Parts: sequence; C-alpha cells; structure tokens
Amino acid sequence: MKKTAIFLSILCFYSYFASAQLAVKDTGYNKVIVFKDGRLDLLAKKEMEFNANSVRSAKGYRLFVLKSNDRNEVMRVRSQLLQTFPDQKPYMIFQAPFIKLKFGDFVEKADAEKARDLILKTKIVPGSVYLVPEIVEVKPDKNKETEIPL
Repeated sequence: MKKTAIFLSILCFYSYFASAQLAVKDTGYNKVIVFKDGRLDLLAKKEMEFNANSVRSAKGYRLFVLKSNDRNEVMRVRSQLLQTFPDQKPYMIFQAPFIKLKFGDFVEKADAEKARDLILKTKIVPGSVYLVPEIVEVKPDKNKETEIPL
C-alpha cells in the first residue's frame, strides 16, 4: 500500500510538469507548431485525384439480352456485342442451370433504348431484349474537368 502511494505521488508530480505540445507566446495567444514532411501534401493531392477519377455507381439501366443454358450461344452473343459496342461492358451471371447475359451501363433510359434498338436491328440476339433498372458503373468524363474540393 505504501509503495502504491509513493508511486502515485511521483506519477502526479511528473505529470504536472509534462507537456505534449510546444507552446510559443506570441501576441498573447498560444500556438502549436506542427512539424510534418512535405511529401504528405503530395500524397494527399494524388489521393484526391485518384478518388475524383475513380469509377462511381449510380441508378441506371442495363439490357437483359439473353438467358440460356447453352454456354456456346451465350459466348457467341457476348463476343458479337463486344465487337459491335466496344465501349460497353457485358455482364454474365450464372444461376444454375442458366447463364444470364446483361449488357451495358446506361445512366439515361433513352440511351439504353437506342442501344436496344440497334441490337434488335443487327439481329445479334435471337429473342427480345429487355430494359432492366440496376445500379451501374459511371465513369467520369475525361473531357470534363473535375472539380476537386479543397
């Protein structure tokens, strides 16, 4: 008990005089001086640029193109869609025993309808094509300048 009391009194004595910050008296206000590496600012700037140019998700539309249990047919339609529309992305989902093929990331419904009409005109798909509302990937426009908040 006596050792504990001595330890606590020494701890209180040293903690009274201990200070974690460097205070400078200047015009009556205390200031804290922070020493940091300049590379941290560069790292923060690169991180903001990366986050501004990353892929985002939003509500949009995809085209439900095909549902089949014939893998060769699905792969044929997928390759023809990629050749015809290289800027869009196909999505294959396997739900036993069927493979579902969805196509595109369209934010506007009118764009999805135009692509559906083109797919039906070229007769890539043997059946009909349905418009499905989904969460789609939205890539930032490279021509449009992105505003980076500071």
